[in-house]
Amino acid sequence: MARPTSTLGAISLILLIIGGLNWGLVGIANFDLVAAIFGEGSILSRIIYILVGLAALVAAAMFTRLVRVAP
Repeated sequence: MARPTSTLGAISLILLIIGGLNWGLVGIANFDLVAAIFGEGSILSRIIYILVGLAALVAAAMFTRLVRVAP
């Protein structure tokens, strides 16, 4: 399982920040930055969305591990 300080943890955090900012833009301005950059429904957009989803799974695993370790 990944640690928050691991490379996988850092990449996951970066992807979650990107995903969070994108969802914020969708909610506030109805603007999907990922789709605007890579094309709506393009393979690159789908890859980004998949990577953000995988990053969320990694973060969830890290979170459950941190909760068990916390005093």
